[in-house]
Amino acid sequence: MDRLKINQEKIDKKTAEKLIELCPFNAFEYKNNKLEINAACKMCKLCVKKGPPGAVEYIKEEETGIDKSLWKDIAVYVEHSRQKIHPVTYELIGKARELASKSGYKVYCLMLGFSIFESAEELLYYGPDEVFIYDYKELQSFKIEPYTAAFEDFINNIKPSVILVGATTTGRSLAPRVAARFKTGLTADCTYLDIKENSDLVQIRPAFGGNIMAQIITPNCRPQLATVRYKVMESSKRMPEKNGRVTVCSMDVNKLQSNIAYISIAHKEIEENISETEIIVVAGRAIKTKKDMSLAYELAEVLGGSFAGTRPLVESGWIDSKKQIGLSGRTVKPKLIITLGVSGAVQFTAGMKSADYIFAINKDPEAPIFSVAHYAVVGDIYEIVPKLIEDIKIAKSTQPSTQYHVPVFE
Repeated sequence: MDRLKINQEKIDKKTAEKLIELCPFNAFEYKNNKLEINAACKMCKLCVKKGPPGAVEYIKEEETGIDKSLWKDIAVYVEHSRQKIHPVTYELIGKARELASKSGYKVYCLMLGFSIFESAEELLYYGPDEVFIYDYKELQSFKIEPYTAAFEDFINNIKPSVILVGATTTGRSLAPRVAARFKTGLTADCTYLDIKENSDLVQIRPAFGGNIMAQIITPNCRPQLATVRYKVMESSKRMPEKNGRVTVCSMDVNKLQSNIAYISIAHKEIEENISETEIIVVAGRAIKTKKDMSLAYELAEVLGGSFAGTRPLVESGWIDSKKQIGLSGRTVKPKLIITLGVSGAVQFTAGMKSADYIFAINKDPEAPIFSVAHYAVVGDIYEIVPKLIEDIKIAKSTQPSTQYHVPVFE
């Protein structure tokens, strides 16, 4: 790792004061006649270039190469709860199979838990070559220490080149700890993955608030870890027959001990998840008042879909954050999404652009949302949406009536 070296023999109080004044990040501290660099240093090297000659040196250390031939294949971490596999797992398997077709690698799944053999066999219908399971009573409920230990054991034995983890609450807790164990990189919330001929994983994610798409590789580290949000990748389809096999792994059970003890576990009530909805109506900044959101709610109801919103509505306290779509909200992939007065900032479109059909209504003909929309209507939502609701009700009038409730906002 590159570093800055302070030659203390060339440092006196006057020199130290010059360096302290020169540094724009306040990274120097002079204590007990000794100059030190603190964590604020950004390695800008201004102190080397413009500071007193020889006082500070830039030391570039050679990077230790890694034998990439020792690391092969692609592993998918399987998240599950109460005998049900999280659907993001099937999306990761689908992406892993795509990467494997380019690299010639095999696709493995890693499943941790207790009494999970039956669930592991179900995974074989979705395309992995092998499912590795750690089936221990100590892994029955998620605890970070034993889960990390089992994950580490798997990597040490199998040495996968690439590991994909769902960007769920559990995945976001587990993946960084695993990466730290192997002193390797981790790219979070990837929206696109590819692989080079030399086995380097190309990881693309939004950066700087979604204003750019960063392409990240970790050429000198293995394994390569990436987390992926739900509803971003194409899900692997269930095949008529299963292929591959389930391998039961063993390890030192003493490594599965935890300092965490569950007193009781209460399962929260199942809530509506907009990521699972096939039709979504999204309200944007053009909604003038909280009361006017009833318009968007009614359109969602008559379509049999769900209501969602953009970040400004969350910040205004008009909707719950669980209803927000975008980089700082939920990623969705419905069959139809209708946006009402949504401008279409990158932060928002990154969370919904994979929808099958995007229908946008906005009175600004230059609104960015039209660049991703399949169907565009330029006009005022207060004029268009009531007519749209009326037309939908007329179209449904020949079908059995549907009861729906429109919330009233004060």
